[in-house]
Amino acid sequence: MQLDERRIAMLREMGLRLLPPVSVAEATGRETEAAVEMRVATLPDTRAPQALAPAASPVAAPRVLGDRPAGIESLDWEDLAQAVAGCRACGLCESRRNTVFGVGPARADWMVIGEAPGENEDLQGEPFVGQAGKLLDNMLRAAGLDRRRNVYIANVLKCRPPGNRNPEPQEVAQCEPFLRRQVALVQPRVILAMGRFAIQTLLQSQEPVGRLRGRVHRYEGVPVVVTYHPAYLLRNLQDKAKAWADLCLAMDLMEGVDA
Repeated sequence: MQLDERRIAMLREMGLRLLPPVSVAEATGRETEAAVEMRVATLPDTRAPQALAPAASPVAAPRVLGDRPAGIESLDWEDLAQAVAGCRACGLCESRRNTVFGVGPARADWMVIGEAPGENEDLQGEPFVGQAGKLLDNMLRAAGLDRRRNVYIANVLKCRPPGNRNPEPQEVAQCEPFLRRQVALVQPRVILAMGRFAIQTLLQSQEPVGRLRGRVHRYEGVPVVVTYHPAYLLRNLQDKAKAWADLCLAMDLMEGVDA
């Protein structure tokens, strides 16, 4: 992969650096893709990641408290936001402080989709804030993107699961029509799906993230590139290089390069 100035900047924003190239002798006369990947090293991350939430105790099946708003597929932005804010289709409405609708322009070529709100998102009503949000913003900045200007960011779930537990299938099923309508309104040219539950929801696949990376998938006809969630990357610094490669794949799609 050609490392132009923009992609070198992306490496720096993500806390990565390039080591000196190996010699011909070291490469045994032929450089392979694996050799290139091995030369990408991760710099120490001086930021203190957020403390991991304690393991959640077993929870009962989520309760359905009311009907999901009707006619979601035809709502405009204002009515869709109001429908999300007033939704009581599952038990998550009882513990939320705020619904987390999304952020960004009404139309955007890029769309980032995450999993579920955490504590900071629940408090502020905006997706991807806190340390994971800062890392995402750095990644987007390296690609020339900004959450207020040219990329729309949303989560699969619009309410925080208590204790940051994993989303329940019924909760995802209740929220997915809201997300589908957001995609239809944004009309993105590429979707970057971040994290296991976002990927499973969009692709309807139980395969692990590692097996789905490096390929172009589709959701509602829109190309989808999958990658790791920023919160995961804060705990697994060695996988930042893989996330960088995923961003490059999405950029290639935007630039019309065959994947």
